[in-house]
Parts: sequence; structure tokens; C-alpha cells
Amino acid sequence: QVQLVESGGGLVQPGGSLTLSCAASGSIFSIVAMGWYRQGPGNQRELVARITSGGSTDYADSVKGRFTISRDNAMNTVYLQMNSLKPEDTDVYYCEGYIYSSRSSWNEYWGQGTQVTVSS
Repeated sequence: QVQLVESGGGLVQPGGSLTLSCAASGSIFSIVAMGWYRQGPGNQRELVARITSGGSTDYADSVKGRFTISRDNAMNTVYLQMNSLKPEDTDVYYCEGYIYSSRSSWNEYWGQGTQVTVSS
């Protein structure tokens, strides 16, 4: 079994910064990609940023230039550095991973979510 555990959410003022972390643990053979999604009440979960094992990244247009995703392959951890935060960034942020638990078996995994609130 694989677990994803997020940390780093909280309350920040507009224009401030936060860094989210997501650590994958358990039966991990390899990680294809990890990413961050966010979801507000009554809204669909949307992609914020994703990074592949090769280092390729993808960002939502709304966060380009403000957010940076990175990963520590040795620690199976992905980070989301969020700068110039806006009130509309307020959401629950979820970590997602496409992870092989063996050479031939992979699944999509989700963390439990961490709340980010941007407010003065």
C-alpha cells in the first residue's frame, strides 16, 4: 500500500507565500508523476501543477509565474512553493501520485488534503 501525506497548509495574507509538501511512503517501486490539485466547496477538483519523473512540469494558467513545483526523488517528496498568493487561491489542496508498487502494477493515489486560506 502507498500513502501520500501532505503538510504545510495554513492561513496567509494576500501577497504572502506558503510551501506545501507531500511525502509518499509504503510499497513504492517507482513514481511516474506527482502533482497538486485543489478543490473548493461545490467545485470540481482542478490541476494546479504536476511534475514527472523526468522533471517535466505542467501548471494551471492561473498559477503560472507564482507557483513552482519540485520534487526530491530520493525522498519521494514533492513540493509546491506558492508565492504572491491571492484570496482566490483559497482551497483544499490535494497531493496526487501515479505510483508503481511493483514492476507491473501502478495506481493513482491521493493525499488527505490540506487547507490553504488566503485572507487579511
